[in-house]
Amino acid sequence: MIIYLRVLKESFNFAINALKNNKLRTFLSLLGVTIGIFSIIAVLASVDSLKSEIEDSISGLDNSTIFLCRFSFGPTDVPRWKWEQYPDVTYEEHMLLKKMMPNMKGISFQLNVQNESVKFEDKSIENVEMNGVTEQQTEIENMKIAHGRFFNESESNSGAAVIVIGDEIANSLFGSAEMAIGKKVRVYGRKLTVIGVMEKEGSGIFGGSKDTATFLPVNFMRKIFGDNNKSTFPFILIKPEQGVDNEEFIALLSSKMRIIRGIKAERENDFFVNQLQGFSDAIDSITGSMNVIGGIISLFSLLVGGFGIANIMFVSVKERTNLIGIQKSLGAKRRFILYQFLFEAMILAIIGGLIGLLLVLLGSIIATYVAEDFEFVLSLWNMFIGTAIAAAIGLISGILPAIKASKLDPVEAIRTGM
Repeated sequence: MIIYLRVLKESFNFAINALKNNKLRTFLSLLGVTIGIFSIIAVLASVDSLKSEIEDSISGLDNSTIFLCRFSFGPTDVPRWKWEQYPDVTYEEHMLLKKMMPNMKGISFQLNVQNESVKFEDKSIENVEMNGVTEQQTEIENMKIAHGRFFNESESNSGAAVIVIGDEIANSLFGSAEMAIGKKVRVYGRKLTVIGVMEKEGSGIFGGSKDTATFLPVNFMRKIFGDNNKSTFPFILIKPEQGVDNEEFIALLSSKMRIIRGIKAERENDFFVNQLQGFSDAIDSITGSMNVIGGIISLFSLLVGGFGIANIMFVSVKERTNLIGIQKSLGAKRRFILYQFLFEAMILAIIGGLIGLLLVLLGSIIATYVAEDFEFVLSLWNMFIGTAIAAAIGLISGILPAIKASKLDPVEAIRTGM
């Protein structure tokens, strides 16, 4: 065992000395691998960062959350002309499901409308997201209230003139979130009392932050827009209790909804049950495809780097033919010569890979700093992948030159070198 370790050590030292003595050749070899590793890891890190940002933007909702509406969130066999004629879900249907459906942690009727301005005295904020919801929205979505409270069931049912606002709105209109509670803002020409301010969330790459959003009782919004306004988008949001079988829950939900609407057995549903898990699976599928495509493109760069290392290693073998002959004539084994050139190729590739990783790390820091609302993620797994790929490229590129060097006849090698 000690002999093998000594052989490895001596082979490693020979490889390091060879690289030091040929600095320009070493640099050119490193360049190809560096670019290849940089390309692959940059693609992987970019896709991971994008996926993380998308997941963070929907992190307030659990994967089991169900959207009941007349639209499908994914591909469907139902022709567009048909589902465009489906009726919207209604507040009354939401109330019936609330009574009929078991094993629900929360159910909320939500009315999405166009953005509106929010005014306080002489101050005004334009293009504010308005969300009409029922009181159980807090049971479904991760909504953290920093000051005050969310509206209760009584206020939701009566359509009370109350509002919960985001942190950025509170700071813009009142100077601080604490000062907002109890103040009256004007929306849709009516005065609403601020009863809650949500915790600061920060904006994502796709927007949609609660910092610039408001939540109002849906029945207040229904008084403004009515129930048949085509500019609104109503849907029912449902979250099953933990541990409930989702497929059974969705089947039961569809059955209850068919009963409510009086749909006959031979007729198909005129509504869609969309689960957030399907959206998450779609994200995984898209990002997986992006990784594969980006990886294939980047592999061409690595291929060029690998050919560069192999070419330079063949040149190195030719230049050191005389030295190989002398080493063999003095008793050097084939494995010593093999390891010597193999290590040289692998060290070249690994150093190139580490430089590529360093460039990605610097790029990620700069990208995160420039794009304040986007965090560029470079995981340890991606760093490991980069190092492993670099080592593999070195091994593959160096194996043939190393085998050629180890098989040289000492006498012929010395004569050729002379």
